[in-house]
Amino acid sequence: MPSFLELSMHFFLQMAVILVLCGLLWPAFRRLGQVRVVAIMAVGFLLGPSALGAVWPAAQEWLFPTMIRIGGEQVPHPSLTVIYVVGQLGLVLYMFLVGISFDTGTFVSHVRAAGVTAAAGIVVPMLLGCLTGYVLVAQGGYFTDKVDPWQAGLFTAAAIAITSFPMLAWIVQDAGLYRSRLGTMALSCAAADDACAWILLATVVAGADDSMGGAVLALVGAIGFVLFMFTLGKRLLGLLDGWAERETRGGRGDELPVGPLVAILLTVLLCAWFTDFVGIYSVFGAFIAGVVMPRGWLLDLVRARIEPLVAYLLLPAFFVFAGLNTELSLVFEPSVLLAAVAVLVVSFVGKFGAIAVAARAHGMSWREAGSMGTLANARGLMELILLNIGLTQGLITPALYTILAVMAFVTTFATTPILRLFQRSARKNGMTFGADGEMPIPAMESMPSGQRGTAAVGS
Repeated sequence: MPSFLELSMHFFLQMAVILVLCGLLWPAFRRLGQVRVVAIMAVGFLLGPSALGAVWPAAQEWLFPTMIRIGGEQVPHPSLTVIYVVGQLGLVLYMFLVGISFDTGTFVSHVRAAGVTAAAGIVVPMLLGCLTGYVLVAQGGYFTDKVDPWQAGLFTAAAIAITSFPMLAWIVQDAGLYRSRLGTMALSCAAADDACAWILLATVVAGADDSMGGAVLALVGAIGFVLFMFTLGKRLLGLLDGWAERETRGGRGDELPVGPLVAILLTVLLCAWFTDFVGIYSVFGAFIAGVVMPRGWLLDLVRARIEPLVAYLLLPAFFVFAGLNTELSLVFEPSVLLAAVAVLVVSFVGKFGAIAVAARAHGMSWREAGSMGTLANARGLMELILLNIGLTQGLITPALYTILAVMAFVTTFATTPILRLFQRSARKNGMTFGADGEMPIPAMESMPSGQRGTAAVGS
């Protein structure tokens, strides 16, 4: 068993390798029209058994050991546990950052359309997922013996219906859509999809353990948590700005008040703990904590301080942990490859079609509706979380884990290029995606940069 010192030394080396590889891959992915988080996701696969392990297995096993023999028994290596915990911390803090960027005002103004679109994006993919799950469990080799057919159907339904909220948030921000109806509704639909997927997952885990009380706890706990945070919790957190003003004596410079910062971090961690405890998982609690935080200079300062550390140091650890559980060689077996193609087609077409048709029926243009369907297919991060839970809980086999991980990567990789095709089409027609939907590009924005300056001087 490695000592604490050995573990920490090894962890420092692991993170250094991750950062170097991220830096090397990012320029190539940027030229492909991707956002940085997709490059980080690829790093996780490259450092796992599918790439580094296939080319240089001894180096991969030494750098990222997954198992260790203790007393004649194989157990998870402590180094893997360290990466997992650091990755979870990065995930929680990142979801909090997503929450504080969520535009509740735009969401409320389009709540009806968002609700119907989210329902379509949940129901249709779930039905397709259930059918796919029943087929897979009948074939054998994808689910463990402890999973019944109905549980296999629900798990696959959750995997196909889910949208990666944090991944989507990164894409929306990179595309400049945070304040638009498209970006806000896409994030709203993703939040609803994820909440339903977590409840389905809790039902499957509880059923596999013969304890349906877990599913009831997840549902009741989720409702109670949201009600508390949007009432009493929001009122208490509203005191933070006044506290920060007193601590900085009214100065709103670059000084970050320690007391309010600790209170914010404590809130995020407790919310993450509670939602983990009831079975809807920490990412949901962290996101809600961010949504209810009072907007203002304090929150802007907190975000500016912690976002680079979270995005470029802590979060990559999660993707590496996911990559260590993915074995792409399994996909090249003919039966598994056929299943992978079928799952990919069902996942993309079902989600895209349901969201796009529902969005179009509620007043969006075809370009905006198509963009909604495209964004809903960004499954990356949340899909990997769901798969890790399924694997560690003994619900799915490595073959199904790999199939769904490949599906998550492909659908996420395709999201940004397809979205930009819709954006370019809109701009060619003199339109853009704004707060009230597709609208004409403002005259100043449509001018060449040199003419904009002339017009500004003339006014």
